[in-house]
Amino acid sequence: MMNFSGSMLKRFGKTYKDQDVIFCEYEPGDTFYFINSGKVQIVKIMGDIEKIIDILEPGEIFGEMAILEGAPRSATAIALGRVMALEFNRENFKILMQGNPQIALKLLKLFTKRIYDQKRRFMILTLEEIDAKIADVFLMLAEQEPPTSSDTDEVEIHATIEDVAHWAGLQPTECSKVIEHFQRQQRIEVKQNKIIIHNINDFERYVNSKRKKLNNE
Repeated sequence: MMNFSGSMLKRFGKTYKDQDVIFCEYEPGDTFYFINSGKVQIVKIMGDIEKIIDILEPGEIFGEMAILEGAPRSATAIALGRVMALEFNRENFKILMQGNPQIALKLLKLFTKRIYDQKRRFMILTLEEIDAKIADVFLMLAEQEPPTSSDTDEVEIHATIEDVAHWAGLQPTECSKVIEHFQRQQRIEVKQNKIIIHNINDFERYVNSKRKKLNNE
């Protein structure tokens, strides 16, 4: 985890109480945040339903698209418990980059990962069918696993059913039903804190067909 000096915490630090709204969806934004302590819940309106799409922990950043694209907020950020976050805008981020290049580089790497995660999550959520969403989560998690020299199509991902449900934007009970169905088909095995996928290419073909159908509608 990135460590900031006391002077930086004093200069950029913001404290929020439980359930404080840090920013709201659709409002203009010119700041982003680094979580020093506590957790932040990211909530988005999807149709007529308010969905929790992420819960961020210390060491993560949020609101960065306001800096990178100048776009309105794409979701609402709410403090879960007491939160200490560092708040940056374009101007003080430039100062940070000039005065603390090592920290700035780490933040830029976090930006890159967060942008990838957001785009990948969006791809998953745009799929209509629950089983397709879960299959795409399998693909995303498999992409994050270290490369293997094995010729087999079997992949082991380190995740729980709750992790898969979180990425798919589903309740764990909904997710469990689909995963149990995949197990009955002998396409996967669920073990403690990991899921063994017997043929990852099978899931890739399935997701691609669903995405192609969606794009043609």
